[in-house]
Amino acid sequence: MTTTVVLIRDTDSGGADRTRDVHDLFTQKVRDAGLQNEVQVVRAADLGIYNKGMVAKILPQGIVYAGIADADVDDIVTTTLAQKMPVSRLVYCGANEQVRIVMRNCGIVNPECIEDYIARKGYQGIKRALYDLTPEKAIEELKTSGLRGRGGAGYPTWLKWSLARNAFGDRKFVICNGDEGDPGAYMDRSVLEGDPHSVIEGMMIAAYCIGATKGFLYIRAEYPLAIKRVQKALDDAYGTGLLGKDILGTSFCLDLEVRLGAGAFVCGEETALIASVEGKRGTPRPRPPYPSDVGLFGKPTVINNVETFANVSYILLNGAKTFASIGTDKSKGTKVFALTGKIRNSGLVEIPMGTPLRVIIEDIGGGVASGKKILAVQTGGPSGGVIPEQHFDTPVSYEHLLELGSFMGSGGMIVMDEDDCLVDIAKFYLGFCVDESCGKCAPCRIGGFQMLKVLEKITDGKGMPEDLDTLKRIAQAMRKASLCALGQGAPNPIISTMKYFAEEYRQHIVDRKCRAGKCTRLMRFEILDTSCKRCKLCVVNCPVHCIAGDREKGYRIDQEKCIKCGRCFEVCKFEAVARS
Repeated sequence: MTTTVVLIRDTDSGGADRTRDVHDLFTQKVRDAGLQNEVQVVRAADLGIYNKGMVAKILPQGIVYAGIADADVDDIVTTTLAQKMPVSRLVYCGANEQVRIVMRNCGIVNPECIEDYIARKGYQGIKRALYDLTPEKAIEELKTSGLRGRGGAGYPTWLKWSLARNAFGDRKFVICNGDEGDPGAYMDRSVLEGDPHSVIEGMMIAAYCIGATKGFLYIRAEYPLAIKRVQKALDDAYGTGLLGKDILGTSFCLDLEVRLGAGAFVCGEETALIASVEGKRGTPRPRPPYPSDVGLFGKPTVINNVETFANVSYILLNGAKTFASIGTDKSKGTKVFALTGKIRNSGLVEIPMGTPLRVIIEDIGGGVASGKKILAVQTGGPSGGVIPEQHFDTPVSYEHLLELGSFMGSGGMIVMDEDDCLVDIAKFYLGFCVDESCGKCAPCRIGGFQMLKVLEKITDGKGMPEDLDTLKRIAQAMRKASLCALGQGAPNPIISTMKYFAEEYRQHIVDRKCRAGKCTRLMRFEILDTSCKRCKLCVVNCPVHCIAGDREKGYRIDQEKCIKCGRCFEVCKFEAVARS
């Protein structure tokens, strides 16, 4: 019977082969010591520690060793695994700001083995709910925990469940929103792939609390591995009597099934998602009535995202006060972020609410990979705001991010350095929202398109100072009148960059320059007579033949004809083409 687990991971970049070699060495040493029935050695996907060489985490003791060499393996096996004593010289004492609740099993359990999940106290949360708690008391535990929806809005989970429980309906539904569409975000996918049973158990508890007998896991069709593993988890749950009729010997019955999303970003909005599950076009509808009263097929429905459900069983198993002890006064627990962009250690991080942005970006993320000056971080997906470096000491919470003009969102966090143009970034996110708009309401459909045209005008070098006022007026209209959060939040990247990076907009409009060189229409290429060798390499490579002249007088670029492709700059071997 295995009682100890050794998690192995090379935390330096490109360490997959090294991890495999040390795993094999550990396994051999464990066998030599006769501990193979007591110790399991596992290659972990992520231990939340970076740039510390080979790292091993011993469970359940929680001892972490870093900088492990092959010669250290004998000491770990004979001292820690055999005698249950730490090897002091290897113990890692560095700051690790991550706390794993949502991802507590990811990288530890086999997601396709229900026995692994059960061995980690899986399905004990629903057992406690069914045998020890009434639905009302279970909801009260959620209230005490302070859990808020992790899909972006931060609505109190207990209140949503309470409203659905008290709503009249001969049938009720529970839905898991796994339609994760933010650029650079993969939190929900990783949980569904790494620990699907925790999401299923959370849905079961929600169904018990509100009186639902049917549920759906709405997952993007672009996540084939997540779909495969969730379906396997459902099949295993049915096979062991954890889903279906008379669950765990009680009268509680629940059926769950997977529904595939077609990739429409707007279906992340709950009413659009409901329409999609019903087989209709995924477009939002006005609220109220809210889904807790009139949801799927007109019946009371609870919709929470993957991360929210993954928290629920932990709360019932470990106690609401344990969960509430983590985080801030109004933002409890942890939050999973997909840390991407110009960051040294990209990946998923799970941090306590209230952790400063700087700790996430510089301590956990390792700072900017290029070594250049960090410029900003964008949170909340395409509808979130851009936060400048001077505000990185701000704690991550629902309230603090809103004060800065951004929000939590589902958990995307994209880091930018000085090579990025914030005007171009704002245009990219707005373009995404315009492309993904369902077109149902005019403020989003027309307003987003108008704002995008103004930004294109500015990045093309044709902007005017009054364009900034136009952007603000349209943004105000979209925020107030759009039907759903996609339209209401689409102006956020523009408004936040105009607020914090006004100088960049001034440079684009007044100086007709892009500091980062990302806006190609504002770039200017010139041939330097003092450096030019008259080789004609730029002339023959120009795709639009805008370079004229001869070997005697030299060559000039016709700025009116130049398409700013940069080909002349690339092919010149004598650094005779200047780019500004």
